[in-house]
Amino acid sequence: MIAAMTWFVMAEMRAVDDQLAIALFSEIFVADQLARSRVAKALPKGMELSHFSVLKLLARGGEKSPAELARVFNVTRGAMTNTIGKLEWAGYVHVRPDWDDARRKFVSISPSGIKARDAAFSAIEPILNEAVNAIGRERVRSALPVIRE
Repeated sequence: MIAAMTWFVMAEMRAVDDQLAIALFSEIFVADQLARSRVAKALPKGMELSHFSVLKLLARGGEKSPAELARVFNVTRGAMTNTIGKLEWAGYVHVRPDWDDARRKFVSISPSGIKARDAAFSAIEPILNEAVNAIGRERVRSALPVIRE
């Protein structure tokens, strides 16, 4: 009898934990969808959110290989190759061979890529500021460590 009651209590606790997890991830997914949608609409014509993300990383982190970029963004090498190809066609990145290993390449941001990244950031900055102001700077500041974990 005690074992059955213990199982029932544990099952109830799991159900509460499951509901909490479902509520948490539902909110995260909705916030993600809304944020991506608003930001994507504000980006300069022809620029996708993935393009902006790659340009931002290259501007901050310097030259990277396509494999490194794919790893950072958790996408396949094929998907990253496609993104790099679009960025290269637009003149936003330079792709050069690795002089030590002919099988590898390196990608760096071009001057026009820096301008495009700056223009994109200028376009989305009001949206980002509006969101922070709506939530409150201190609430955002206190939530960041939890989100980063």
